[in-house]
Amino acid sequence: MEARLNPFGTELGPKFAKYLIGANRVLTDSTLPIATQELVKVRASQINGCSGCLDMHVKEAVVAGETPHRLALVAAWRDANVFTEAERAALELAEHGTRLADAGDGDDVWANASKYFDEEQLLALVCVIALINAFNRLNVITRQVGGDYEPGQHG
Repeated sequence: MEARLNPFGTELGPKFAKYLIGANRVLTDSTLPIATQELVKVRASQINGCSGCLDMHVKEAVVAGETPHRLALVAAWRDANVFTEAERAALELAEHGTRLADAGDGDDVWANASKYFDEEQLLALVCVIALINAFNRLNVITRQVGGDYEPGQHG
């Protein structure tokens, strides 16, 4: 498969990416655990079929301490016993926020997440979900190919 375009080979692409990457830095400095952030990014990227983001966030999750076993089970998190209740709530919110057209009002999903995360962490979680979905859409639409990412490559 070949990419439709190289966003970094344009004038606009690097400028836009700078702000998205900057937004991610704000989130990594939040109190929401990095491992939880990476699990959420992996799950949204699975749903959206974004190989570039999956490549990146599986590798970054390993750097953050995730095991290959848990990462292999993210797609089936509901039926796996390796995730904490807080992680399950985060994954559920990630699915809800990624599948907006099919998600309903999400009051039950929000109430569940609120049991495990304070307001600051909830906002960080919502922002992580929004940001990874933005990255997924950019990469899927332009058909970016995954496989060559090196952890820490984008700062």
